[in-house]
Amino acid sequence: MDIAGYTAIADVGDTLLHLLREHMVPDIIPQPELIGLGSPADDKNDMALTLYLYLVKESGEIRRNEMVPKGTTKMQFPPVSLDLYYLVTAHSKSEAHVRHLDEHRILGKVIQIFYDNSILRGPQLRGSLAETNEEVRIVMNDLSLDVAIQFFPDMPYKLSLSYAVGPVYIDSTRIRTTRRVLESEVRVEELRYDGRG
Repeated sequence: MDIAGYTAIADVGDTLLHLLREHMVPDIIPQPELIGLGSPADDKNDMALTLYLYLVKESGEIRRNEMVPKGTTKMQFPPVSLDLYYLVTAHSKSEAHVRHLDEHRILGKVIQIFYDNSILRGPQLRGSLAETNEEVRIVMNDLSLDVAIQFFPDMPYKLSLSYAVGPVYIDSTRIRTTRRVLESEVRVEELRYDGRG
């Protein structure tokens, strides 16, 4: 089994950006560069859509405990399994009277794209993830308004979506050397019937 390396978190971000750009440009958002990773509260960005990785959690449900064989004499410690949480925010530059409608259209399209591509595998994955047999799931995540507002400390809250993406595996660099079993010895003891009992 192939597991992604330490770049897996960055590769997930790249995968999501590629997915959104593929389905939103140019019909919804004119240029791919307007979809990017960044804080929704950064008023200096010129993005039309931002993805903000706000939480990384170890996935307790899909924790792997078995060692991974590496050749005949080495065993690799199991990978760490992660869930990544993203805040998705639209930023329309339109006039005030249509700005919110534009942002609602953008977020509606994001919901549609992530719903239609809720399981990513194979050629949909980017970077080191593309070399694995893993599946990455995209699930809408409940985020309370109280928590969401904290992402906008110095500006009015903008309607945002929250998604959990995972499981994402990062391999371990810890290797244990084992002795190779050269042959298996099986002893069969012959039982003789002596006619008694």
